[in-house]
Amino acid sequence: MARHSPSSLLTWLLFLLHGQFPPANQPYRTSYHFQPLQNWMNGPMIYKGIYHLFYQYNPYGAVWSANIVWAHSTSTDLINWIPHSHAIYPSQPSDINGCWSGSATILPGGEPLILYTGINQKNQEVQNLAMPKNLSDPYLVEWTKSAKNPLMAPDNTDNINASSFRDPTTAWLGPDGKWRVIIGSEIGSSGMAVLYWSKDFIQWTKAQHSLHSAEDTGMWECPDFYPVSGTGADGLDTSTIGPGVKHVLKVSLFDTKHDHYIVGTYDIVKDVFIPDKGSEEYKSWLRYDYGKYYASKTFFDGAKNRRVLWAWINESTDATIDVKKGWSGIQGIPRQIWLDRSGKQLVQWPVEEIEKLRMNQVDLPGRLLKGGSMVEVSGVTAAQADVEIEFEIPELEKADFLDPNWSDPQAICRQKGAPVRGGFGPFGLLVLASKDLQEHTSVFFRVFRHHDKNKFAVLMCSDQSRSSLLLDYDKTTFGAFVDVDPTREKLSLRSLIDHSIVESFGAGGKACISARVYPSLAVDGNAHLYAFNNGTQSVRVSKLRAWSMKKAQINYANERANY
Repeated sequence: MARHSPSSLLTWLLFLLHGQFPPANQPYRTSYHFQPLQNWMNGPMIYKGIYHLFYQYNPYGAVWSANIVWAHSTSTDLINWIPHSHAIYPSQPSDINGCWSGSATILPGGEPLILYTGINQKNQEVQNLAMPKNLSDPYLVEWTKSAKNPLMAPDNTDNINASSFRDPTTAWLGPDGKWRVIIGSEIGSSGMAVLYWSKDFIQWTKAQHSLHSAEDTGMWECPDFYPVSGTGADGLDTSTIGPGVKHVLKVSLFDTKHDHYIVGTYDIVKDVFIPDKGSEEYKSWLRYDYGKYYASKTFFDGAKNRRVLWAWINESTDATIDVKKGWSGIQGIPRQIWLDRSGKQLVQWPVEEIEKLRMNQVDLPGRLLKGGSMVEVSGVTAAQADVEIEFEIPELEKADFLDPNWSDPQAICRQKGAPVRGGFGPFGLLVLASKDLQEHTSVFFRVFRHHDKNKFAVLMCSDQSRSSLLLDYDKTTFGAFVDVDPTREKLSLRSLIDHSIVESFGAGGKACISARVYPSLAVDGNAHLYAFNNGTQSVRVSKLRAWSMKKAQINYANERANY
């Protein structure tokens, strides 16, 4: 049994005795991911050079409840944040029972508006409008609501359940001068994006058809609809339509708690979204992230000509533990997102600003990593790090064959976890690992050969099954196939490690997996980082570079004033 450090032992002793972590010692609180001072959290935008993050927040507890408000923080770099007073909170009949998700839209003159879901006095979901009280204030601290709220509500002719009508998107302006917005809903087992039109952003008319719908997908939460360029990584304004432009429809499926997206074409004449061939069926939809990642939202950052993706990453612990921690949920690191040159999928990468937190760079020389071996990455704070590694596989003749019945990557990763040796794989990183490896989270690749010997499949896995000895929580193993040719390309992996979260990006962001873990031994200075190869064949590490990460600055003084 590994020895605990005195601080680690004291932390766990206090937790076991008093049912909560001491305020000064929160081993699972992140250092460079955004999260509130305490309690529960879940549309971003940029205005006059200031980034604004609005997020659902329960000011009274660490778990979800009806007391939801829109909390508000601002930043100049998407990394360091200043919390402000709550922007939107229950105050009208149309939102008296809660202010739920919504989105910000910037009008052509530069004025920001927010459409959000309110829960009215009958506990029905309706759509409301809020606007800044003072446009000259770049921090937009004060907000006011339209006297005409609610602007959109289901009626008796809609066949839409009033408890399944929420989360308006950022609106887009069509060439006919009409604004359009979609709202997540369902009828029976079919999920749908309900479409509305408006000429003035006040009077909204429901279209006779949805923008898109799909059977057997259940409720669509937090829809997002935006254009992407077919020629590069630059972002596009949400109202962009024209040659060389594709569109992405993203939905958060309430039944599975996964975010799926479809690449396709927006027919502006018929006002419908048409998925690309092969993406029509739900089973073919892709995911932003194959781990814990939900209720995501993008915005166009005109200052840097990019589209930025945010998402809520919830806990893997149950509500009892969350209450003891005193907080629940974090925001993932914001990611730039664009269409891959294949045109078939999106690519994501942490925004460049995160690199400002890097320090104490460590480079390990390239080496052959033999089967069954590992090497420690020393000199970095392994509990709070950014690490990049690249692998080369010169010969793939001894790769294992991919069983043609294996179609679910998560099931394969679960069946063939890090301890299961193959030909090429598992190889990758052991993060948040204790010195004796009793605790560790494994992020790795496996390479399989199709029965057509000239084709290979690359699987990326995140195995949390050994992440904690003392704490019981959801340790689901995650997995995704990566669209990369290992005979021509290096296999790259980047992991952002921050105490209780590991965000990993495979093949330059073609596959992403976020995991929540809660080690009991590998805490703070007792955490270690390793590159490993548990396959039978050798792989070459062509690059291994890691950094310790500084703590992001979040000024909680303003937030304390809200309690």
